[in-house]
Amino acid sequence: MMSKVVRLIGFPMDLGAGRRGVDMGPSALRIADIAQKLTALGYEVNDEGDIIVRTQEVQSIEDQRLRYLPEITKACQQLSDKVEAVLDKGDFPLILGGDHSMSIGSIAGISAHCKKVGKRLGVLWIDAHSDINIPSTSPTGNIHGMPVAVSLGLGAKELTTIGGDFNKLLPENIVYIGLRSVDEGERELIKELGITAYTMFDIDKYGIFSIIQNTLEKMRTSIDHLHISFDLDSVDPKVAKGVGTPVQGGLSYRETHLLMEMIAESGLISSFEVAEVNPILDDMNTSAVFAAGAVASCMGKRIL
Repeated sequence: MMSKVVRLIGFPMDLGAGRRGVDMGPSALRIADIAQKLTALGYEVNDEGDIIVRTQEVQSIEDQRLRYLPEITKACQQLSDKVEAVLDKGDFPLILGGDHSMSIGSIAGISAHCKKVGKRLGVLWIDAHSDINIPSTSPTGNIHGMPVAVSLGLGAKELTTIGGDFNKLLPENIVYIGLRSVDEGERELIKELGITAYTMFDIDKYGIFSIIQNTLEKMRTSIDHLHISFDLDSVDPKVAKGVGTPVQGGLSYRETHLLMEMIAESGLISSFEVAEVNPILDDMNTSAVFAAGAVASCMGKRIL
């Protein structure tokens, strides 16, 4: 049973990304009335404000393979603690990003909570990118391309030990949906670990309905806590162009909402995060408005 108390946590960070602007994502989502949309669905919504993140202007890059590592580590540890505390209270954390390095913190906090209460964590990673680089495979050194690897216990020790020194996620308990931009090293790791991954080719071939139906049926028997990590660049830029790293050929408006509505219908969801909303690249905040609508669909909004 999903908690009726939702706690919004802003993570205004662009340090993990190659392009500026996603640090304004939490503000854009708030301006898009995300809290009001959930209140209308009967939730009690509390805004916990933002995790404090120092901007690029006041720090230097110490390691080109792990850009802005100290500040990202610090911010993600704070996010982890916050998310864990929200779940310990029995409430629902909704994390607003921010680049996708946020997931290092959010998944660490969720996993620490699950470990305490004996729950098995599963993650649905909805994204154009697989974000499973390690420092030696990353073409950029941008940490927003590493959170899945970190959650699996791979990569920099500073990041893998956030929330505790244990693997936060098992490879069999994460499912990718919407992939269409994967680096060579990531491709090899996904195959080596046997991670279930549905690319846009699979979505075109089998349809989003059967893919999400099969995924949720499998997760119902193998996990107790479902976390949704929704990178807005999973959606086609024609629908949402204000994203950190746009890639042509993504999910359509209706595919996104069907996906979210079916997740809501399953009753499995226990936490949610939205990543990579970039209002600088947007037009009249339409991408954040779309993202807020997608979150509402995942939290139970229906046409009828």
